[in-house]
Amino acid sequence: MKKIISTLLLSVSLITCVYADEPKETTKVCVDTVKDGKPVMDKKTGKPQQQCKTMKVHKKLEGTAVPEKK
Repeated sequence: MKKIISTLLLSVSLITCVYADEPKETTKVCVDTVKDGKPVMDKKTGKPQQQCKTMKVHKKLEGTAVPEKK
C-alpha cells in the first residue's frame, strides 16, 4: 500500500513540475490614477501618474454561435 501511495505522489509531483515550467503569456496594463474625477499629474514629468499591473493573457476559445429565438 505504501508503494502505491508513494508512486502516485511521485507521478503527481512530476506532472505538476512539467506544467509549472510552461511560459505564461503576460501583458502590462497601465491605467491613469484619478482623484476627484481628474487625473493626478506627476510633479517631475508633468504627465499623468499611472498604475501598472502585469496580467495573464487567456486563450480565446472558439465555439458555435448561439441560435436566435424566433
